[in-house]
Amino acid sequence: MTSGIGERVLRKEDARHLRGTAQFVGDIKIAGCWEAAFVRSPLAHARIRGIEKPDGLESRVFVAADMPDVLPIRAESSLPSYKQSDYPALAKDKVRYVGECIAICIAPTRAEAEDIAESVRVDLEPLPPVASIDTALEKNPPLLHEEWGDNLFLTTEFNSDLSEAKKNAAVVIEREYNTARQCMNPMEGKGVLAHWDTKYDQLVVYTSTQVPHLIRTGISQSLQLDQADVRVVAPDVGGGFGYKCVLQPEELSVAWTARHCNRPIRWTEDRREHLTAGANTREHRYKLKAYADKNGRLLGVDADIWVDIGAYSVWPFTACLEAAQAGGNLPGPYDLGAYSCRTYSVATNKPAFTPYRGVARPGVCFAMELTIDAIARAVGKDPLEIRRLNLVQAEAMPYTNITGKFYDTGDYPSAAVQAADMIGFDTFRKRKEEAARDGRFIGLGLSSFTEQSAHGTKVFAAWGLPLVPGYEQAMVKLTPSGSIEVKSGNHSFGQGLETTLAQVACDWLKVDIDRVKIVMGDTGLTPYSTGAYASRGMVMAGGAVSKASEELVRRLRIHGAHLLQCDPEKTEIKDGRVVHGQASVSFAEIADAWYLHPDRLPDTVNTAGLEVTEGYKPDIDTGVFTYATHAAIVEVDPDTGRVEILDYVIFEDCGRRVNPMILDGQSYGGAAQGIGTALFEETLYDSGGQPLTSTLADYVLPGPSELPSFRLGHSESPSPYTRHGIKGVGEGAAIAPSGAIVNAINDALAPLGAELTQIPATPHRVLEAIFEAKEQNRAGASA
Repeated sequence: MTSGIGERVLRKEDARHLRGTAQFVGDIKIAGCWEAAFVRSPLAHARIRGIEKPDGLESRVFVAADMPDVLPIRAESSLPSYKQSDYPALAKDKVRYVGECIAICIAPTRAEAEDIAESVRVDLEPLPPVASIDTALEKNPPLLHEEWGDNLFLTTEFNSDLSEAKKNAAVVIEREYNTARQCMNPMEGKGVLAHWDTKYDQLVVYTSTQVPHLIRTGISQSLQLDQADVRVVAPDVGGGFGYKCVLQPEELSVAWTARHCNRPIRWTEDRREHLTAGANTREHRYKLKAYADKNGRLLGVDADIWVDIGAYSVWPFTACLEAAQAGGNLPGPYDLGAYSCRTYSVATNKPAFTPYRGVARPGVCFAMELTIDAIARAVGKDPLEIRRLNLVQAEAMPYTNITGKFYDTGDYPSAAVQAADMIGFDTFRKRKEEAARDGRFIGLGLSSFTEQSAHGTKVFAAWGLPLVPGYEQAMVKLTPSGSIEVKSGNHSFGQGLETTLAQVACDWLKVDIDRVKIVMGDTGLTPYSTGAYASRGMVMAGGAVSKASEELVRRLRIHGAHLLQCDPEKTEIKDGRVVHGQASVSFAEIADAWYLHPDRLPDTVNTAGLEVTEGYKPDIDTGVFTYATHAAIVEVDPDTGRVEILDYVIFEDCGRRVNPMILDGQSYGGAAQGIGTALFEETLYDSGGQPLTSTLADYVLPGPSELPSFRLGHSESPSPYTRHGIKGVGEGAAIAPSGAIVNAINDALAPLGAELTQIPATPHRVLEAIFEAKEQNRAGASA
């Protein structure tokens, strides 16, 4: 039995997770390992006047002055007007957010290390904090990086002529939209364990990361070591979502301390550290003006987008990826004739901004989808009709949109119709009227999007990033016993990549999936890869495994044909065997001949052997585009502001599905995170830059009782530019929920004239919108 592409194969990695035998950073045991704790800044903005180590424990505490050979994290960019920030492993002269690392303390146990950290005295001179976009941009504001002269990492501008759109517009929609700051909250926090391997004279760093090869590069640069002197191992990783795809200052401090003290050192992030000092994300502000004709045809959009980036630029994605993605992706799946957009990447006294599942697109989808519904209300048509009118049509594919996004394949209007049909769009108005007679407020919302996945060299180079991915590498090997070993420099942290890469190999080699072993996450064992981000895993790593497997099949047929005494072109691969007519040889027999009995092979044998390493990237470099429409039905309690999701539908197309079961799981997980964005999750700060959501009692995550029973529908429009027609799908389901849910809330509250334009749509904000509508109604009546 084979387990190739398209099969609902159970995940290979689940056995060790379910049995508790998986190894995360916290599980690794090395003799003599000590634990680390950090002294972190209690102030958002301050100068460091002095640091006093506790008497007798000076050798257990290290500060920036102890590490003169450690270079700061420097995320450079070639974009004009970009301002770089040096992000120190340990704060040197100044702290720029609450939780910034000032000192690392080590001891045999974490409790002892925390006790030492408590006894370190830091003399801080408070400085005026910059806790919001408004403060950062006011006249003569406090400056995070004085040498800049302002608080802007970067501004960008995209301009096309809006004059015709303005002249022909019968409807003009103006809105301001706001999205909240969030934390990623993977099940496993960040963790790192480092030690010096005396046998290989090499720094070995175990770290919970999505990008082991990139972290090796970053550590070697900052510690000024040759990359051959650094080995990075990513063991089992308990979720990443983007948080674990950047170089963390804690990784540098732990690695330096381990080498300096000549002992293994480990640090594992606790939840409070994550919520207060971990990377933040999602905080956007939009001022948007949309122009449409009397039928609701979208003519043009003019937008300003501000992103609260925090204090530092992260390596390698910089502080500017979020705004660049927002400006480039705001048009989404719509056929837009004119578009102008200005983006501002704003520095504030908050933790550094990190790419999070969907990178900017949850925000732009929210803004655009609410605008589409506002147009529908303005022209008196239903939101499905307006989407069908404005979405890129199937016959236009492939389609290059106004910002240069190349949409490869798909039928966007059909996905919207399918989602609407699944949720009962045509009968919903009657259902809503019946609910209204019972005093209930229910509403239906739609949200459509595209997800750019596996974008490559030219795209990243155009963003000016220090990371520019090229050819993804993979190695596929026939072992001496006849099984298959696959090595990939990519990594799996919950997305099932061990299983799906094995399925790709099985598709070519026609073996059972139990005969395929996947090796990932170790720079000492695997070919180079920039790692797992941007929904690139299956397109890039899967493509590389496919290409290597294809070449291995070719070699196996040659060796098998010699043993069968036939023409290789007349053989085929079946059930782990090379077959010619009624005769066949097993992979094990071929392996035995190559590795152990080469006397059975001719002197002219191909000496390339049965280990194949290949590089791969798609035929286009702009990425391939998954798309979907989400539909939600909600009920709103106008007395409490509580929102309940009654039904939720996802209709998506990600090209050829490698493992439909895993794909469904990705959709469930992404939609759950999107619902958190829409209704619950918000990292709050006061005017002094102090975090107000430092525990999971304050930072609300959706649980089973808050999530609906998702219903999924799929179509397949394979990409002609990738192996097997695969497109990325890892981020998609997290993009659309805010648009669908808030559109549904606004539909439910339409009889009251209330409209939400900010997420999360907490009960407080829902009630605010209702009260504001009532005040406006009273003012209108009195006038």
